Amino acid sequence: MSFGERATIATKAATIMRERADEFAKPVTLEMGKLIGESLGEVALSADIIDYYAWNAEDFLAPQYLKPKSGDAVIQSTPIGVLFGVQPWNFPYYQLARFAAPNLMAGNVIMVKHAGCVPQCAIAFEKLWRDAGAPAGAYTNLLISHEQVSRVIDDPRIKGVALTGSVEAGKSVATRAGQNLKKSTMELGGSDAFIVLEDADLDATVKWAVWAKMNNMGQCCVAAKRFIVLEELADRFLEKFRAALATFKAGNPMDKATTLGPLSTEAALVQLLGQIKRAVAKGAKVLLGGNRIDRPGSFMEPTIITEIKPGNPAYREEFFGPVALFFRVKNEDEAIALANDSDFGLGGSVFTKDIARGQRVASHIDTGMVFINHPTWTACDLPFGGIKNSGYGRELSSLGIQEFVNKKLVRVSSIDAPA
Repeated sequence: MSFGERATIATKAATIMRERADEFAKPVTLEMGKLIGESLGEVALSADIIDYYAWNAEDFLAPQYLKPKSGDAVIQSTPIGVLFGVQPWNFPYYQLARFAAPNLMAGNVIMVKHAGCVPQCAIAFEKLWRDAGAPAGAYTNLLISHEQVSRVIDDPRIKGVALTGSVEAGKSVATRAGQNLKKSTMELGGSDAFIVLEDADLDATVKWAVWAKMNNMGQCCVAAKRFIVLEELADRFLEKFRAALATFKAGNPMDKATTLGPLSTEAALVQLLGQIKRAVAKGAKVLLGGNRIDRPGSFMEPTIITEIKPGNPAYREEFFGPVALFFRVKNEDEAIALANDSDFGLGGSVFTKDIARGQRVASHIDTGMVFINHPTWTACDLPFGGIKNSGYGRELSSLGIQEFVNKKLVRVSSIDAPA
């Protein structure tokens, strides 16, 4: 198909998502507990991503004409074939959209193993492409187990592999792809630093801190997880932050008035409770929360943990939920050192009234993304990805569509030219 033909299908898919937003949002909330307002926001974001690549793919993959010493040369971006994606439950449509949209627009074919706890979302997204007019097999949802993933990767028809998930899942899938000499991208966990310098706007920063921690109940790779605050502001920040988190009320996530929804699964809640217990056993203090909520469902109290020393397991672990780790530091250099003392490197943020200072601090943080005066977040036209144990490769923006195309050089030279 031409880019125009693909774009017609993609824009139709985006239109369907917007027109049937409630229909798409409901299974997200039913299957993994996301607040219904956030589910609707995810549907809108996913439609925006699909539209973005429908509008821009042809320009992003346009031939690049080189200027060799003699003759002519051009780099053509061509699809490599069938791609396999292993995707997580925390953003059931957004994760699929940012993998499928650029690669379908590039001319590749998509097969996906979605998370087992969001099957209705997985099926709905596959049907979306059929309803939009995509050819049979252009997008295929695989209802398979983790154990069957390796068989798919081994299949010679699969030419590339993308995973969003845990570090352990990344190691397993990347190893299998490497054994088969297949290109892969990995978007793994994060333990993002939320750095607050002493000159930050305190009230505005606390509002963003609450959003950065509690969006999707903290079940986000780029959720703020380590709050690093300079001593001069630390007590005031902590007081306001604690008071704000204490206002969240558990309830039915289908009710738009609810502010605290459940975690995705009972296993996710049990894991968090175990992490908190181990942290306390090694000397950490629970300043707020730390318990499950006594009501039906896997509800967790918003939690703040302090006094976390380098030997504590919490110092290294990722807390995937409404748990904030709080650190106070003496100065900017200590903040940078602490932010970098992590096995992860996905996102991060710096809050300060001095933008040049914020940019300087950002330049010293070892991570894939740093936002100044805003929590790390996602947009169609911004590249998304990390380093270290947070993985490799980029999604979204003009970079995301380049990962699984063949950069083919076509060189024209005179037949009489010297070797």
